[in-house]
Amino acid sequence: MFSPLIDGRPVNGPSLADTAPDVEALCDRLEGALRPARRWLVITGAGISAASGIPTYRDDSGAWLRSDPVQHQDFVESAATRRRYWARSMVGWPLVADARPNSAHHALAQLEAQGKMALLVTQNVDRLHQQAGHRRVIDLHGRLDRVRCRCCRRLLSRSGLQQRLLALNPGFHAICATARPDGDAEIDAEQLQDFNVPACCHCGGVLMPDVVFFGGSVPRRRVANINALLHQSEAVVVAGSSLAVFSGFRFCRLARELGKPLIVINRGSTRADSIATLKLPLDCGSALQQLAARLA
Repeated sequence: MFSPLIDGRPVNGPSLADTAPDVEALCDRLEGALRPARRWLVITGAGISAASGIPTYRDDSGAWLRSDPVQHQDFVESAATRRRYWARSMVGWPLVADARPNSAHHALAQLEAQGKMALLVTQNVDRLHQQAGHRRVIDLHGRLDRVRCRCCRRLLSRSGLQQRLLALNPGFHAICATARPDGDAEIDAEQLQDFNVPACCHCGGVLMPDVVFFGGSVPRRRVANINALLHQSEAVVVAGSSLAVFSGFRFCRLARELGKPLIVINRGSTRADSIATLKLPLDCGSALQQLAARLA
């Protein structure tokens, strides 16, 4: 049986707020927990990309920070919802397109190069792990850098679509807006009425980002592939995620069922705290950099 720990204490012990974390001591625990495991499955979330300037959905306590995101069914059924999405995306996309990997992405790529990782599963859609040189990545929730037609299923680049959006809506990109997660932006609803949404240039169908919206489902084959590699891994590491969304948490639950060590690195609370072998309230970048250096 595992003994879930936070900062080296049982989960039901003193709260994290009672003491500042001893970073060196916690990194010692992290190294000790992972050094015996030859192959890991790593799950990352929005906290990994925060240092690259991409906003997160939740704060350290797991509370929702932003307005409600677009739901899958609403996007499919409502032209008004699609207008809202693409208008906000046109303004917010450059933040994601211009983002660059940070120390956490580079540390994970280094750990993969050291042969420590069987697979990285990211809940992010920004492709920053791949930019950092990581090779074995499954984008659990899809990719924001491409768009799919719901009718003919053709794929096109999000950068190419951006040019069409700008051409159809001259001047709209200059509107002041507040950045939101995943290339979204907060824009006054009154400014969206005259926004023009492009259709598929091949069949005239509805274009949709190649991501899993809230309320949508991760493809079964993708989940099955991750489950198969999790069975073959000797430890599961979560970095920068509250795991509030079940699509990522399910793999933590499976790791526990299989008796595999589950290590969680996240400043705030997570859905897996009560089942984690070890919970470390650390900054992902510094913790992963130290881990990569120690195991090199």
